[in-house]
Amino acid sequence: MEQDVQIKPQIDWHQISTVLLDLDGTLLDRHFDDYFWHCFVPENYALIHNLEIDEARRRLIAKFDERQGTLAWADLDHWSQVLEMDIPELKRQVDALIDIHPHVVEFLMFCRRKGKRVYLVTNAHHKTLAIKLKKAALTDYWEQVVCAEEIGLAKEEAEFWPRLERYLSYDKDRTMLVDDTERVLDAACAHGLGQLVHVARPSSRAAQRFSTQYPSIVYFSELMPPY
Repeated sequence: MEQDVQIKPQIDWHQISTVLLDLDGTLLDRHFDDYFWHCFVPENYALIHNLEIDEARRRLIAKFDERQGTLAWADLDHWSQVLEMDIPELKRQVDALIDIHPHVVEFLMFCRRKGKRVYLVTNAHHKTLAIKLKKAALTDYWEQVVCAEEIGLAKEEAEFWPRLERYLSYDKDRTMLVDDTERVLDAACAHGLGQLVHVARPSSRAAQRFSTQYPSIVYFSELMPPY
């Protein structure tokens, strides 16, 4: 659940050796994804099927909601087939909207200086990653990218986290996860991950909403000590 009052993170960086970071809404502004799936895809779908845009959006949201929290939800090949549209090509047409959240690069540089192991852990499909990471020059700041499709489960699913721990061989007690999706944080919490941080403003076009269960940040500068 979300609220208007912030639970501020209290980070002892001496106790953190590994940092796991989500991509969409966490490092990158989710405005791109919101616009793409809620506006651009419905506009193109409406043209193909001779529908009013509102009707196209209603039909598509129903399809999207059926796959929420699964690997199929982020699978561009799945949606290209289901919608009979070239979804990767449509993404490239509006990739100018891909943007990095403020203070992300400074935070990644901070983690590097502190000798932390940093991993990008995302539900994003590998074709989505190729498009986004080409626009957002962040690849030098982490040790490895882990797509959920490699693990075989979405991050919202409980078994994802023990599989990831075996895959990356980290100490979960000394690991931080930063993510904008509370269902993901819930699954990681159930696995016993040491430090969980919620991103309260995944889109620059939306109001911030703090978690009632987890420490929240608006900007990554809130995770760095003031010295």
